Amino acid sequence: MKLHLFISLLFSSPIYVSFQMAHRLLVRRIWTLSVKDLRCLLASTSSFSTSLRSSTTPLSFLSPKHTLPCSLPHTSRREVSFNVQDHEDFTERVINSALPVLIDFHAQWCGPCKILGPRLEKAVAKQKGKVAMAKVDIDDHTDLAIEYGVSAVPTVIAMRGGDVIDQFVGIKDDEALDSFVSKLVGQ
Repeated sequence: MKLHLFISLLFSSPIYVSFQMAHRLLVRRIWTLSVKDLRCLLASTSSFSTSLRSSTTPLSFLSPKHTLPCSLPHTSRREVSFNVQDHEDFTERVINSALPVLIDFHAQWCGPCKILGPRLEKAVAKQKGKVAMAKVDIDDHTDLAIEYGVSAVPTVIAMRGGDVIDQFVGIKDDEALDSFVSKLVGQ
């Protein structure tokens, strides 16, 4: 009985949860390619038959950095609400944003997240472009969740100029959400 209690406490501890998140991050970095890498790979293999390439640097698919010889055109993204694609995207669209940003850390399996998300988007939309909203799935972006100390979902972090201003965990009513967003905008 004591062993069963010890094991259940161990697997529910924040240290074990952080270990699981770090493990998932490591596995993803080793075994997956980013969408950008896949596009580059497809582009390079489709043109390979028509041209011979002499590359002195081998392609590395295990590196978290984009090492494939491809450059995609940069497009300006002006959406108010967006899904974060990777750490580079997070840096560009959240940390370097001219607008204040609400970051919604959520998960697909999280019931309260499914309730909070649309309500949070509605509160952001009321600000008419004065604030942006970044949605970060913690299962896809474990590194960001660890970096910002997210131990439960939903977690909402308010950021302005790359600095964390405020945050909350769990669900809030519409009035509290409006107040939270207005405080970030500075009204």
